[in-house]
Amino acid sequence: METKICIYTIAKNEIKFVDRWVESAKEADYMCVLDTGSADGTVERLKELGVKVEQKTYEKFRFDVARNDSLALIPDDAEICVSVDMDEFFEKGWAEILKSAWQDDTGRARYRYTWNFNPDGSEGVVFMADKIHKNHAYKWVNPVHEILSPIDERGLKTIDLPNIRLYHKADNTKSRGSYLPLLELSVEEDPTNDRNMHYLGREYMFYGKYEKAIETLKRHLSLTNATWADERAASYRFIGFSYKKLGNFENAEENYLRALLEAPYVREGFYDIGEFYFENELYLKSAVAFEQMLKIDSRYLNYMSAPKCWGSLPYDYLSICYYKLGNLQKAIENVDKAIEKSPEERLKNNKKYFESLIIKQN
Repeated sequence: METKICIYTIAKNEIKFVDRWVESAKEADYMCVLDTGSADGTVERLKELGVKVEQKTYEKFRFDVARNDSLALIPDDAEICVSVDMDEFFEKGWAEILKSAWQDDTGRARYRYTWNFNPDGSEGVVFMADKIHKNHAYKWVNPVHEILSPIDERGLKTIDLPNIRLYHKADNTKSRGSYLPLLELSVEEDPTNDRNMHYLGREYMFYGKYEKAIETLKRHLSLTNATWADERAASYRFIGFSYKKLGNFENAEENYLRALLEAPYVREGFYDIGEFYFENELYLKSAVAFEQMLKIDSRYLNYMSAPKCWGSLPYDYLSICYYKLGNLQKAIENVDKAIEKSPEERLKNNKKYFESLIIKQN
């Protein structure tokens, strides 16, 4: 019997993405959408393109409830369920790869996900996502930043399929104003959920609520189940950033250093403390941090991987540090590397200036 795939999602006022989403989704055997109140023609266009659409509005919206309602639209004979938002799309050939790899004991599949893109069009944050799952084996939980939770996954395995690539090109005009209250609700419902506590602290930081961010991120770090070093390091970095914004530089430095102790194998901690030292004109310490960062050549594919750590900025900072420290040769070496990654005029002008200083010295 042929294995069937259903791609499904929730939508509201996504008319600008409908055609691209359907073009990508049509490799599946079924396409199902739960519309939560569109008024821009999304529903009509989806139906024109042959997508199964149902509509439902909510007095109090939460993402897990809506996604479970969309999951209920999937036909029983679809073994594989693929959750893809309207502003996401697969690279062609994804369904064939998925069907050929899927086995009777497969419960989840992880795939390569590009969450955003840099201004020059290169990939930004990239990690392995896992929203492909066996039908009737999982449900969605959490009011926001919702995840799949097993109903019964005994004997089921997770497979990695990095050749399946999903791209996210978001509508940045849409407000994320509902996220903070929904995250607060998530933590209220389950104060022991380390992931949600981390996300809530990060969201407070995004909103400039630095004291709340520090308090919440410290709560995350105190949880006994908060054991993922990468996420713990991120909490320390965000605490450090929040203290910096509050003008408490001693505590900022301490928490940036704690981030390095948690995850010395990722670049982000070295970048943040290197930038912190640079901003405080501690150029030798800044140079040491960035030089140590550049020794790390493996990029971990998780949602905390920062594109800035792999672009021109570390070399840019280093070039200025070495200039300030009087090492013009090193300044030129690093600005050359920065120019290779981003040939902008400011960097080229910096190089000319460094070279002019060497000529004057000679």
